[in-house]
Amino acid sequence: MDPSCGLTDDRTSPPVSLNVSPSGGVSSSHRKRRTLVAPEMNLSLDQSEGSLLSDDFLDTPDDLDINVDDMDTPDETDSLEFITNGNDLEWEDDTPVASAKANPADGSGEAGDDGNGNNGRLWRSVIIGEQEHRIDMQVIRPYLRVITHGGYYGEGLNAIIVFSACYLPDSSCQDYHYIMENLFLYVVSSLEMLVAEDYLIVYMNGATPRNKMPGISWLKKCYQMIDRRLRKNLKSLVIAHPTWFIRTVLAISRPFISVKFMNKIQYVHSLDELAELVPMEHVHVPECVVQFDEERIKARRERMEQEQQSVPQEPIKKPERPKSMIVDQES
Repeated sequence: MDPSCGLTDDRTSPPVSLNVSPSGGVSSSHRKRRTLVAPEMNLSLDQSEGSLLSDDFLDTPDDLDINVDDMDTPDETDSLEFITNGNDLEWEDDTPVASAKANPADGSGEAGDDGNGNNGRLWRSVIIGEQEHRIDMQVIRPYLRVITHGGYYGEGLNAIIVFSACYLPDSSCQDYHYIMENLFLYVVSSLEMLVAEDYLIVYMNGATPRNKMPGISWLKKCYQMIDRRLRKNLKSLVIAHPTWFIRTVLAISRPFISVKFMNKIQYVHSLDELAELVPMEHVHVPECVVQFDEERIKARRERMEQEQQSVPQEPIKKPERPKSMIVDQES
């Protein structure tokens, strides 16, 4: 050993025997002593005979040699075929994503923890009436503007909820009932999130064709699914630009709508009348409703002008003097 390593021959040699005592309470005179002889080892760091770094310890048997070139590996053309039942796996960010080829409106995909179903659709879980429901957000994405927040009125958090019927889906579109069912859940759940205290609903009925008008069964379902707290806190339902159809629908709905709710309904025939009841700073009015309102005002003005022109103007007649006054003047 090199003296610079700090190891000298003056150190105490390690013991070469180990005393093993049998278990139990046996007297020391009857104990048998066994001697285990340790093999001689050289703790030096050189590669001399008996050292830990010598070839005797580093050599491996011939049968453990592994030749990588002789190993059989699969060719590039080899592949594993899986039965996917019509669903392909697309790899995105090292994560397999299932792309389903099923009908978009079958609703059979189960939602995962992140809200994405295994068919690639976006779902939202909501609780309405102590029951959990799932909303297909992808299918109703073009119709989300049907309900918006219009700010507040009065003192406190009295919300203004705007329902624009012109954004409803066309009844002739594909999967209409499936879309309306999910849209109904979205509207009811949005009311519960947007409303904190009292509120009023502005129903924009103008510029809405008949094929977009919601049916009586849909309105009845909405009314029945709304929580009792929301019914009680509703202060007014303002219907802008009412038509005979919406009036007929409300008249037919009287049997399942309470009298208190019917008394909360108000009709306004223009946006100017609506502005007298509701602050319009944050109310989103669809462009088609604005044009509809301007056309109605213009048509009403022209009709009034025509009525004024159609009334014949009678000639001004001089008042006739009594005959007695004429006789007195002649006399």
